[in-house]
Amino acid sequence: MPVEVLAFIGGTGPEGLGLAVRFAAAGHEIVIGSRSPERAQQAVEKITARVPQARAAGMVNQEAVRRGDIVFVTIPFVGHRDTLAALAPDIGAKLVVDVVVPISFEGGKIAAIAVPEGSAAQQAQSLLPQAQVVAAFHHLDAGQLMRVERPLAADVLVCADHQQAKERVMALAEKMEGVRALDGGPLANSRYLEEFTVLLLNLNKTYKARTSLRITGISPTLRG
Repeated sequence: MPVEVLAFIGGTGPEGLGLAVRFAAAGHEIVIGSRSPERAQQAVEKITARVPQARAAGMVNQEAVRRGDIVFVTIPFVGHRDTLAALAPDIGAKLVVDVVVPISFEGGKIAAIAVPEGSAAQQAQSLLPQAQVVAAFHHLDAGQLMRVERPLAADVLVCADHQQAKERVMALAEKMEGVRALDGGPLANSRYLEEFTVLLLNLNKTYKARTSLRITGISPTLRG
């Protein structure tokens, strides 16, 4: 079975870049999308610096979306709606992994932003009605992702209304060394993933740490 091509919209930012590095190390072809071809190429150079054997290319968002089998959305929430609305014709019915957290940093405070649709992932699904939107990877620290030589030791919670798409993303997550993927239920539960990320960031600030998530009490073979 061919290895899927992963397109990152917002792959020039810390989280998207970190995920791209990990998946490049796992053998996936990576396409970095940006409004600026120059920024996309700079991100590719950072990937190949960490993973010399990486197959990676940079291009404008529309071209990246057309090239990818799976589209990752890792942009700031402020541009989420407009970016996805513009890319909807190119995304079509593809699998979309939304990693966006609606968050504000005003006045030195880290806080969640209320989303009318319920969550960023639900907003994505409303903007991309043909696509299969999956929410995942919110709780992986960008700095730890970039240290590709180290296992992550983290759980990834995955939410979606499309079971087959959810299982594809869970299998993808477990290609990263040290990661266990857990079924987080329907896409409506994505709001809890997004909001819990805000709590983790507050913990990082308080304790000067780089937190991740581990769920205890679940047997590795128990599901459903």
